[in-house]
Amino acid sequence: MGQHMNNGLSFLSRRGLLAGAGAMLTLTAACGNGVDSKDAAVIDARVEATREYLFTNYAGTRDLADKAFGILYMPLVTEAGLGIGGSYGRGALQINGVTVDYYSATRATFGLQIGAQQYAHALFFMTEEALSDFRRASGWAVGADMKYAIDDQGGSLGTDTTTGLAPIIAFVFGQAGLMAGATLGGTKYTRIIP
Repeated sequence: MGQHMNNGLSFLSRRGLLAGAGAMLTLTAACGNGVDSKDAAVIDARVEATREYLFTNYAGTRDLADKAFGILYMPLVTEAGLGIGGSYGRGALQINGVTVDYYSATRATFGLQIGAQQYAHALFFMTEEALSDFRRASGWAVGADMKYAIDDQGGSLGTDTTTGLAPIIAFVFGQAGLMAGATLGGTKYTRIIP
């Protein structure tokens, strides 16, 4: 009886493992790295709304955009965690106001975190080299060369001299949810292949 029960538990464990693996493959496939014309239209509409929102609500972003060689707009990133978590979103890279590529943003997180949040962000590529490095990479991760611009209480974009000279400036905004603070540390951006 004991050996029979042991085999039964072993069978259930394997079955659970296979079911979990199947669910993970389904989730991975659902987050596939492709974009069709319907997806592109949705991303384009969200990017346009995000861009207008930025320029209307945050003084200085239009000036920053005028100086940038390219801007990656990520209109909606969803992050959730319960000890182990992650985030996912899709957006578009624009050069001179025209979409040239679509990107996904993913990040895995570990540690003391509970809750969920959504936020938007934009990466302003302030040098040709930074933009070129981003576009050439098969998967580009946020590094030390990126600085954050913050919105002060008066609604203007706070950029000090250091940030103004940074190759990449990130602006995170529109945060809503139950997690404290949105950061881009560890975020990986991958071009979505049509």
